[in-house]
Amino acid sequence: MELIEFDRWRPSVDNPRKLEYVGQRTAQEVYEELKHRLEGQGYLPDEYFLLRDKWQNGREIPRDADLFCTVDYGESEGVYVDVYLKWYDEKRQKSVTESFIVGKTLGENGNDLDRMFLTASAITKAVHGDHATHARYRKIDGVEEDVGGRVVHLSQQEEKVIIAALVEQRERQEEAMGRTEQLLRRMAGSITAYMDTVGQRPLRMSGYDKTILAIRDGELPAFLELYPKVLDAYAGDLLIEAAGRPGAVGRQMTRALLDDVERFPESAYAAACKRAIDINDPQKVEFLLANAADRVAELSPSFHGGMASYAYLEHRHISREIIKQCSDEQIAAAPPLLLELFAAGPDYEMLSMLVEKGISGGGSAARTLHMLTYEGRNSWMAEELLEKRMWVDVNDYNALHACMENGAVNVAKLLLDQGMDLDQYKEWAKRQSHGLRCDDTLASLEEHWAELQAQNRQLREEGQGEEQPPAEPGMGGMTIG
Repeated sequence: MELIEFDRWRPSVDNPRKLEYVGQRTAQEVYEELKHRLEGQGYLPDEYFLLRDKWQNGREIPRDADLFCTVDYGESEGVYVDVYLKWYDEKRQKSVTESFIVGKTLGENGNDLDRMFLTASAITKAVHGDHATHARYRKIDGVEEDVGGRVVHLSQQEEKVIIAALVEQRERQEEAMGRTEQLLRRMAGSITAYMDTVGQRPLRMSGYDKTILAIRDGELPAFLELYPKVLDAYAGDLLIEAAGRPGAVGRQMTRALLDDVERFPESAYAAACKRAIDINDPQKVEFLLANAADRVAELSPSFHGGMASYAYLEHRHISREIIKQCSDEQIAAAPPLLLELFAAGPDYEMLSMLVEKGISGGGSAARTLHMLTYEGRNSWMAEELLEKRMWVDVNDYNALHACMENGAVNVAKLLLDQGMDLDQYKEWAKRQSHGLRCDDTLASLEEHWAELQAQNRQLREEGQGEEQPPAEPGMGGMTIG
């Protein structure tokens, strides 16, 4: 397999045969590719394998950084593998070592310790390569509980014997397919070598299976040779798999599929976007969303907003970038949940952008206003958002009730200014058995409501204005305030 690089290179404009340095890869991208590699080889720790917080949110790997691992028992339980980055800081004129990734296995016996050393070895080889044709160490019986498991040392001749036996088992025992193929791929060393080995036997592996394995192992030449043969029947499945493949290779595979397929089902395209979000690849997400309208027939207007909502849960920075790239029409059709999500932060910059682009409060208006006005913490945000654009349905009395409950008088007044009817709210509150607060909040609103009524009467008498018909339910959010 190709090494996991920390640097980014591209063909030179002057001489395409030469590569030129264009910067460092982000730590998140390297982590996702390393995690994907370990999972495919069966070396991913069974408890967790986590990127340290300080390396998230787009932080790049320092140039000329080196990687090394340590393995040891934990203070209380389990065995840990700690992955470190070490580099020389020119500004501070000193060597710096920082924890990069930590992994843990639940077991804590000798076999578990051996197992974690194999994980550390796989990590080191993924970055530095396998510099010798030495015999490898292999773990028998998967990555689950290690009761009675063994680590054995195999010579090259012994490897050939076991590979042959595993291929035969694969042919006879379909139930053991997953575990057997994982062992075959691990022992053969790459997808190309694996398929060469399997090809010596009567094949039960389909062209689709081979293509999927090529994607998972990051074998670009094998993928480019295989995928055209199964594209007609499995275009959507291949796109989903390629979108979930981390690193530059995964992006190349995704781009190749988009270049060759004119239309995808929306369900498959949405699943692919979510897979790209899951592996925290903003570049791939941006590419997929930019091509969504051309690659999906009758794309749902809410598609981009839905992806922003999905990204918020685990990768908020991607959600922010999606929203920044969205048009006003795409945000106007976005799920109102986006407002609620960014109000929980709260993130005024994104809330303001969503409102300016025309999002409707919809069913999330009340909860959004409640979070912003609770204990008066961010009532100013609610006021400014309402002043920017009327994004609350005039018949959404839950929204007014949230302001009443939190004593947000100025926010509630803005709702009345924008067409909400206080008398109708009172009737609604009685029907809902909510009860009314008989305090300064209600008194202030009643006084303000009386002033509004008086102003309207005066305008009608002077012939300078006409009563506006009440907005129909669901139209809030589309009127400029």
